[in-house]
Amino acid sequence: MNLRLSAGPHFVARESTQTLMLDVIIALIPTTAAGVYLFGIRAAWVLAISVISAVLAEFIWQKLAKKPVRVSDLSAVVTGLILGLNMPPEVPLWLPAIGSFLAIMLVKQLFGGLGQNFMNPALLARGVMLVSWPALMSVYTLPVRVLGNTSVEASADAVSAATALIRPSAYSTYDLLIGNIPGAIGEVCKLAIIIGFLYLLFVGTISWHIPVCFVGTVALLSWILGSDPLIAILSGGVLFGAVFMATDYVTNPMLNIGHIIFGIGCGVIVVVIRKFGSYPEGVTFAILIMNILTPLIDRWTHRRVYGMVKKHA
Repeated sequence: MNLRLSAGPHFVARESTQTLMLDVIIALIPTTAAGVYLFGIRAAWVLAISVISAVLAEFIWQKLAKKPVRVSDLSAVVTGLILGLNMPPEVPLWLPAIGSFLAIMLVKQLFGGLGQNFMNPALLARGVMLVSWPALMSVYTLPVRVLGNTSVEASADAVSAATALIRPSAYSTYDLLIGNIPGAIGEVCKLAIIIGFLYLLFVGTISWHIPVCFVGTVALLSWILGSDPLIAILSGGVLFGAVFMATDYVTNPMLNIGHIIFGIGCGVIVVVIRKFGSYPEGVTFAILIMNILTPLIDRWTHRRVYGMVKKHA
């Protein structure tokens, strides 16, 4: 009898890795399309370079390491796409390439490949870029579709503007929902993110526990601290992070009770960073911190094994 050894998490399912990744890609189509529509061809270039660089980095690493080439499982495509969607549309085009190589080689492959990384590759790469190139990663522009309906000259390629986190009164709830705001390519259109979330729930790729607890905690604590809870969850990357990054199989806890703790923890850290930290946004660092705590959460929430004799000191 042949036994297959593989990294956790382990669960019984008919879906392959490729199928799961394809579901994530399908769920990302609405927010990707919205980002390209809102920010124009520049956003499409950022996303394309990010995805191609991620696939190329994985191919090169596996070839040099004499490992089976597994780019067909689409995990590198998902990493590159999520990373690109987390970037401003006006970043230099060399930056998404560097980010994808960091995500694949530094975070994913150096720790053993798919299933072995203890942090979300796209998120850690984004965190490194935020610290290394803060000026490039924090310049947000108004969507080109908005520029066409304002007094700004039509010939202007981009106009910098404060995000909804910095100037919440500058944008209506309608603008926040459909993406008529400055921000990262994939985080601005909340309606598109919700569509992707509903699709992932429908096909069973994710459960509701992490996204709902994450977003609910941000809303509740923001209200307690005197902020508008609706603005808090529709501004920045809370929804995108809760749906597409905090739910990563490899870097979140195994059980539903662990998912609830993980989601609440992410929400608490986001609000603390936003309220008391120097960064206006805290989603990236909140999820990364909870990724580090995942093994401890699994230890605290593990199921009791029946039929085993309890050891006595």
